[in-house]
Amino acid sequence: MNMEGLAKQILEIVGGKNITYITHCATRLRINVQDETSVNLKTLDRLEGVLKAQFSNGQLQIIIGAKVKAVFDAISEMIDLEQNNIEVKEVKRKKNLISKVVETIAGVFGPVIPVLIGCGMVKSIFSILLAMGLIKTTSGAYQVFNLISDLIFYFFPFFLAVSAAKKFKTNEYLAVALAGAYMYPTIMDGAINAAKTGISSLSFLGLPVLLVNYKSTIIPIILSVWVMSYVYRFVDKRIPDLFKILFVPMFVLFIMVPLGLIVIGPFGTYIGSSVAKVVTYLYTVNGVIGSFLFGTIRPVLILFGMHYAITPINSQLIAEYGYSVISPANLTGNLAQAGACLGVFMLLKNKMNKSGALSSGGTALFGITEPAIFGYNLKYKKPFICACLAGGVGAAYINFWGGGATALVLPGLLALPTYIADSYIHILIGVGISISWALIGVLIFGIGEEDVPEIVSGSNTATGKTTVEEINTLEEMYKETGSDRKTIINSPMNGIVLDLSKVEDATFAEKMLGDGAAIESEDGKVYSPFNGIVQSLFPTNHAIGLVSADGVEMLIHIGLDTVQLKGKYFTPHVIQGQEVKKGYLLIEFDKEAIKAAGYSTVVPIIISNTQKYQRVNRVPANRVMKDEALLTIQA
Repeated sequence: MNMEGLAKQILEIVGGKNITYITHCATRLRINVQDETSVNLKTLDRLEGVLKAQFSNGQLQIIIGAKVKAVFDAISEMIDLEQNNIEVKEVKRKKNLISKVVETIAGVFGPVIPVLIGCGMVKSIFSILLAMGLIKTTSGAYQVFNLISDLIFYFFPFFLAVSAAKKFKTNEYLAVALAGAYMYPTIMDGAINAAKTGISSLSFLGLPVLLVNYKSTIIPIILSVWVMSYVYRFVDKRIPDLFKILFVPMFVLFIMVPLGLIVIGPFGTYIGSSVAKVVTYLYTVNGVIGSFLFGTIRPVLILFGMHYAITPINSQLIAEYGYSVISPANLTGNLAQAGACLGVFMLLKNKMNKSGALSSGGTALFGITEPAIFGYNLKYKKPFICACLAGGVGAAYINFWGGGATALVLPGLLALPTYIADSYIHILIGVGISISWALIGVLIFGIGEEDVPEIVSGSNTATGKTTVEEINTLEEMYKETGSDRKTIINSPMNGIVLDLSKVEDATFAEKMLGDGAAIESEDGKVYSPFNGIVQSLFPTNHAIGLVSADGVEMLIHIGLDTVQLKGKYFTPHVIQGQEVKKGYLLIEFDKEAIKAAGYSTVVPIIISNTQKYQRVNRVPANRVMKDEALLTIQA
């Protein structure tokens, strides 16, 4: 059964209006209801996908397992939580403002990355064909290639409107309408012709609507959709159900379109103009320092769509002097992002991620950096920083040797003929510095915990560690005897080993979620037992799901019912989706404080996909260390 079908059946049995509070932990839905007697536990138990349903401490707990989040999301979409005054609790980790902004932008850009890569690759191929003279600018092929390669960049606000609406959980079609307001011909044509007509704004009820070219902009639409998410909820809550379809869209558009055109949209333009003035000042005082600083911060400007504010300065410099001293920073900044993304490609092990990183890095070489920045470098942070610094050094080097650009073109490898310096070799050296230093920086500093994993895994009786040779010998032995391959799983912590049947929670004791073991930790530290990926990390940090390189799925649940602590006493050292090496510290928890709060600190360690194996056995040991074997799995 799919998760939507299961969610629908749960709602039918529990009753949507019967729910007063809903949340979920790593394995179960937790629901408070008005009338417990109306809930048929036996019927819930029989549902495909439900492992067990029970009332515990006045709360309905529906045990589902690893897919509980998908069921929770489906239920959230099926019932109007706000309309029914249902309190939804999803505890989230506190993050600083910069982290929130970066993750929000990256989250909004995530869904459009494939289209960015596609259009970027077409643009790169198109540029090569054009440079080789295989396509004429007067041909129909030129027009079609240009259309394909430029469509996402021209209509960027529309693409971002949809993904931002999903990110901020608001109406997607009204978000697209806001993008349409920014891209409406009256605004766009007015901005393009402002220099000729002398008209730079319209009047709306006495307020100025600035005529701004919003092509390729990022921040105006993201900010607008974010603000609209609050406006929509505010309006929707106050309009009677009978009139919602008529008046909610009307009031939202009436509020948001003028607000966007008068305030939010021009905001990015004002900021961009200020940045342009700062850049000009830096180059005037000291060109080398200015080029280094601009080359370093230019990728940051791209994050906010403010790099377009530099274009008028470049145009003016080329018109007056025949070349622009600012343009080399555009080139080195882009190519450094390409080098960093190629470094990410070399470190990633997931084939799909590697393919995307390689495509994004290749696209960035030809001047399209958004896929590389938003898809990979910004995601892992370190590559983005390495690229910023390498781009700044490359720009400073070129500026020192009198470098500049004679034309405004897409800053990539195909634009190299338009750059000049005291000797052209310095252009090539500056480009080489940018690419190579960024790539090498990523290889040195890594990408967090997504580095290439170690090979060693497992345990032997002497040292608690299995060498590569021993693993190979074991595999050969199994092949020769015709036996299925065994996998040895290390313990994720130091402590006393218990049988799952001793755990005072039927979900674990009866192995509803899978077989495994339990440990009473000695030091309150959880380590990765193998090389793998953090498949899930619950917001309260009391439970973590891992997947090994060879497909073993493990749930580590710290304590019993500790979701109630809402993250207190738990310190995570990883994030969801992160790749980890064997022995890496995942989570620390204050064992004594949790006990003092009245909760058990026993840690069930479950092989979530037990059904895929013949058997899962616990080692016959009373005490185990993190480098020693805990479980053996027979395929």
